Amino acid sequence: MSKRQALSALALAGVFLALYLTLFKLGYVGHLVCGTGDCEKVQTSRWSTLFGYPIAAWGLGYYLSVFLVATAGTTERWEAERWPSLVLAALTTWGVLFSGFLTYLEIAEIHAICRYCVVSAVLTVVLWIVSMLEWRESRAES
Repeated sequence: MSKRQALSALALAGVFLALYLTLFKLGYVGHLVCGTGDCEKVQTSRWSTLFGYPIAAWGLGYYLSVFLVATAGTTERWEAERWPSLVLAALTTWGVLFSGFLTYLEIAEIHAICRYCVVSAVLTVVLWIVSMLEWRESRAES
């Protein structure tokens, strides 16, 4: 499995996670199933929206973007191109920075931890690590 394929698979997992949280925020899911932490407190806090849209919807857009770029980068047309590697590196770097800010908000402002947010943060860090390895590999090949 190539690194871009791994990025596609990881991002797809993030799509499902962010979709679940977005559907909750929009009222399509009654209660979050959260065995530990205080997911509903985080998801209903004043920090759970940005520019009028749920943070989870922004996450959904992020994961979809990573998925689409990584998947496009596996096609015969763009497999040998470096631009998908650069775009993935930029996207996932932004994802790590934003996820770090959201984790700070959970700890310092909301005083609650959402297990789904923790999973998303870990997933984002893994995406970043794989994309950095993939980007470094693409630079070495040129």
